[in-house]
Amino acid sequence: MRRPTKNKHIAALATAVLALAVAACGGGGGGGGGEQAGGGGAKNQPIQRNPQNASKSVKVGSKNFPEQLVLGNIYAQSLAAAGYKVEKELNLGSEVVAFKALKNGDVDAYPEYTGTVLTTLYKVKAEDAPKEPEPAFGEAKKRLAKDKIAALPRTPFENTYRLGATKQTAQRLGVRNTSDLKGKAKQLKITGYPECRQRLDCYVGVQRTYGARFEDFVASEQTYEVLDQGEADVGFLFTTDAQLSTGKYQTFEDDRNFFPPYNVSLLMRDEALKKLGPEAQQVVDRVQQPLTEPVMIELNSRVVLDKQQPEDVARQYLKAEGFVK
Repeated sequence: MRRPTKNKHIAALATAVLALAVAACGGGGGGGGGEQAGGGGAKNQPIQRNPQNASKSVKVGSKNFPEQLVLGNIYAQSLAAAGYKVEKELNLGSEVVAFKALKNGDVDAYPEYTGTVLTTLYKVKAEDAPKEPEPAFGEAKKRLAKDKIAALPRTPFENTYRLGATKQTAQRLGVRNTSDLKGKAKQLKITGYPECRQRLDCYVGVQRTYGARFEDFVASEQTYEVLDQGEADVGFLFTTDAQLSTGKYQTFEDDRNFFPPYNVSLLMRDEALKKLGPEAQQVVDRVQQPLTEPVMIELNSRVVLDKQQPEDVARQYLKAEGFVK
């Protein structure tokens, strides 16, 4: 059985899958996409194909994990619906690889996180980065402009770090806020991806900010499996992880505001944006407005848990929200 839907967008997607029968049951994911939205009809007007865009080409890239592949396909499909000639160069690699490809002109655009722009691409210390979404976006936009890269309007959702655990472990420890771990951490093991151990915006910074010294750091790319198997008590999670759709896990509040915002902005070379014209930005802004955190979790769950293709999930989303027919 799937979990109950959480908002009108999720409800729309779940309703649509029953009509289209495109997603399999099980795995904790939510229903697949389709043609309806809201309470019985799409609230968004379909993207209109503009014949004048047929001569304008754009190459859309992405990084190499499911959320990025879904987003890359959403942007590519929506721009194609507006009549642009779109080429996809998805699954490029890490942010360093993707950003290099953007600066070199190997791609014209790719989705990036504001916190990543600041802390990784421009080496801003996590503690010095703005703590609110709009100031963080503004700072990222200002730095990117110096490299002749435009940051298109940010998404409503952010995919940021949070410490978390299974609900069973969280209840046993009595932890809701990350600061609750102080004094308990020395008897706990924490897990995260290998690079996290040495990063100031990950394990090192969390220990300094919260005064939480853990018994051991378990390096793994499979954080949830490590938590499920009891090999670690606490893990570094992302707030739009597919596994959060199962209701099995609990994230802790970042009550000292250590982590910077990680909203998504489609980064586009100035030259490419000028060539495409203002309509391209309008299309991008429109199609990402319904992308709230619960919706992004839902879309990620279809790829990670339901094993659907990111291209299909992106199409389901655009149909369910009424952007394409």
